[in-house]
Amino acid sequence: LNTDGALEEFAQKLPFEFTEAQKRTIDEIYADLSKDVGMNRLVQGDVGSGKTAVAFAAMYAVYKNGFQSALMAPTEVLAAQHFNTAKNYFPEEEIAYLSGSVTGKRKTEELEKIKNGTAKIIIGTHALLEENVEFKNLCFVVTDEQHRFGVKQRLTLSQKGEKVHILIMSATPIPRTLALIMYGDLDISVIDSVPPGRQKISTYVVDESMRTRIN
Repeated sequence: LNTDGALEEFAQKLPFEFTEAQKRTIDEIYADLSKDVGMNRLVQGDVGSGKTAVAFAAMYAVYKNGFQSALMAPTEVLAAQHFNTAKNYFPEEEIAYLSGSVTGKRKTEELEKIKNGTAKIIIGTHALLEENVEFKNLCFVVTDEQHRFGVKQRLTLSQKGEKVHILIMSATPIPRTLALIMYGDLDISVIDSVPPGRQKISTYVVDESMRTRIN
């Protein structure tokens, strides 16, 4: 793939500037995308470090080359958040969304957009793994919170295209030595800083009554 100028173009869409750690990670991803061999890379970074923006910067480069990218998240809430983010980053483009709640006529329409290539950016949950999900030219797969998916599930999605580049993201801190043992087949990028002014991240356990606010 040709990634020349993609980072600069994508950065203009953002209301913030990439950190040096994000730029370094994107450069590593772009270098992989430029090769004939499929990428297999893990991006590790704390919550709030900007992994999602990095993933979309990579998806933008793939989109500029005319190919499809798919981002798979483990929950509907997270997938919906990524979908809304994608709409902000790609306001002029057709974006497909699949999850368990997408049914009937809308599901048929989304499946068609993916199959005929109208949608270059595809966001979803495990629903992307279903047999009836056919891509026109899937080139890049991003798996968020990768530990929530099995190896077979991640492979199932990547096998829906040819020579697919794979990026998996994790907020789970993994010591580098352990990472090399667990993910020996992966190249590893670490986003080791957070954007300036980013607020402290707090973690809570909530019930269904908080669903609307979470969305």
